[in-house]
Amino acid sequence: MSGILGKKVGMTQIFQNGNVVPVTVIQAGPCVVVQKKTVETDGYTAVQVGFVDKKLKQVTKPEAGHFKKSNAAPKAHLSEFRAEDMSKYDVGQAITVELFKEGDYVSVTGLSKGKGFQGGVKRHGFKGGPGSHGSMFHRAVGGIGGRVRVRGHIWKGRRMPGHDGQETITAPNLKVVLVDKDENVILVRGAVPGSNGTIVRINTAKKNEKLVLRDTRHKKEQDKFLAALQAKEKAEKEKKKAPAKTGGKK
Repeated sequence: MSGILGKKVGMTQIFQNGNVVPVTVIQAGPCVVVQKKTVETDGYTAVQVGFVDKKLKQVTKPEAGHFKKSNAAPKAHLSEFRAEDMSKYDVGQAITVELFKEGDYVSVTGLSKGKGFQGGVKRHGFKGGPGSHGSMFHRAVGGIGGRVRVRGHIWKGRRMPGHDGQETITAPNLKVVLVDKDENVILVRGAVPGSNGTIVRINTAKKNEKLVLRDTRHKKEQDKFLAALQAKEKAEKEKKKAPAKTGGKK
């Protein structure tokens, strides 16, 4: 399966090979397979999984009937993930963080933090006007109407002040630094969208194989360089320890 649902716990940093690595802690699963979709019934193959138990008083009758088919407790969050071999999954089966391993690359999708109504400078990175010498134009948007068609016509898609944030964003190609199978926790390098407690989708990166091969190649090159450097240092030490040659008598 290509991914799993999780919850962003927060950010921290760990030490790895003598370096400080910023990581995001994500509680990945456990998820339950609620439904299997096949080509015969739905036109494509996918697995629907549920995450986080839902209170019974919040479950509607259609939802109760849907979960009754899978004999699973009602879940608050449902999502589909593509799967190639459907025979590996059964309804009611648990999907855990064991889906990933250290060194893999994943893409994390979540809802970004909402920032409310913002101006053009903060929302779109506008430069703004002069900050002194009597300027009355500091953080305003500027002219928004053009004279190409009709005077004052505003083109569709013009960047203007408005609601910022609270959008679905994907952070691609994040490296898996640590996988804790006992606590169902995964640590990925870098930041992921959303605030603490946000529900996120963790998918295997499309370029996972290429990125893993790249890391393997870089590791071999680094080991080769360090071995050559150590050999050079060893040769220099032996050269210093060797007795100096003295000239013979004429």
